[in-house]
Amino acid sequence: MDEADLKKLLEDVREQKVNVDEGVKILKDLPFKDLGYAMIDNHREIRVGYPEVIYCAGKTVDQVKGIVEFMLTKGNNILGTRADEEMYRAVRELCPYAKYNKAGRTITIRKKEQKETDSYIAIVTAGTSDIPVAEEAFETARIFDNKVKKVFDAGVAGIHRLFNKMDIIRQAKVVIVIAGMEGALASVVGGLVDKPVIAVPTSVGYGANFGGITALLSMLNSCASGVSVVNIDNGFGAGYLASIINKL
Repeated sequence: MDEADLKKLLEDVREQKVNVDEGVKILKDLPFKDLGYAMIDNHREIRVGYPEVIYCAGKTVDQVKGIVEFMLTKGNNILGTRADEEMYRAVRELCPYAKYNKAGRTITIRKKEQKETDSYIAIVTAGTSDIPVAEEAFETARIFDNKVKKVFDAGVAGIHRLFNKMDIIRQAKVVIVIAGMEGALASVVGGLVDKPVIAVPTSVGYGANFGGITALLSMLNSCASGVSVVNIDNGFGAGYLASIINKL
């Protein structure tokens, strides 16, 4: 339930389209529902504009299925991140139109159709190996009704590939740049655009990449202004933040 849904419910009660008991029933699970192993934050969309997202890693299949089963009763769009295919099959038993992005390891369920943004988010990866993180960012931004354009495999080792796509990147309202190895692409893009750049270091690279720490430190030390950095492999965090900026 978001703020618009809450206002409509109160107006329906006032106009006697919904009786008081039914209104109480709808609101009964606010602000959270305790499932024993999880407390679902049903108040979050009213509070911050976005519903709770399920981080599936570390949860059992039954726990993910139980959380989704309850969330389906609330009519919100649902996003599960870091989900495996077994989790997806369990969710499909509850909701046949659930979708799975195998590369991004996301489960999405669209319960509410809303107009996508006129402005768009550009997602740029340095290499093909960074695509799984990009797909997580993409699915996050899309479930929150953002228009998204992808530019893949445009890293600094062949920088002419990036220049060929600069029109797409420059016209975006916000740019997500995803890179492993030494993470240089974020600085390059940050020096070429007048839009905020969200840099995502990935764990792609040989030993001295240190599982993404080298790219993380490189991005944090970027000499280009307007570059902010999220955690290693955190496509979700980048997509979420980009959505907030795109809707300002």
